[in-house]
Amino acid sequence: MARPIKCRRVEFFPEDTYFIPLDKKRCEVEEIILKVEELEAMRLKDIEGLTQEECAERMEISRQTFQNIIDSARKKVATALTQGSAIHITGGNYTSDLCQFKCSNCGGAYDLNYERDKHICPHCGSDEVVCEKKKRLCRRWCRK
Repeated sequence: MARPIKCRRVEFFPEDTYFIPLDKKRCEVEEIILKVEELEAMRLKDIEGLTQEECAERMEISRQTFQNIIDSARKKVATALTQGSAIHITGGNYTSDLCQFKCSNCGGAYDLNYERDKHICPHCGSDEVVCEKKKRLCRRWCRK
């Protein structure tokens, strides 16, 4: 049996999640999916300049897992840039301290964990979920 995938801790979510080459239509280009945790790995290593160990610690994963994630991210970005593909930042196996959702049906509260959790309660499966922090802090990823 394969080992379950551990969620990666993500601290940053971009406002813009779709990038396309200039003068091309969305239907004309191949789309490359960049996972949220792949973007986070590049941000920590390439923008913040942290060591691999520090990056892995911040994302709460092993150094080897971090290396695998950043290798995949860099390959996807390089491929998109050299082949003129679109980049869509979405999905992945991540968790964040930024958002917490509450189910109107069962009353269960949970942290944002994985793309599907914005719409489906992991406790009862209801789609009647709302962001508890929407009024204060959560403006980017809790849009419905």
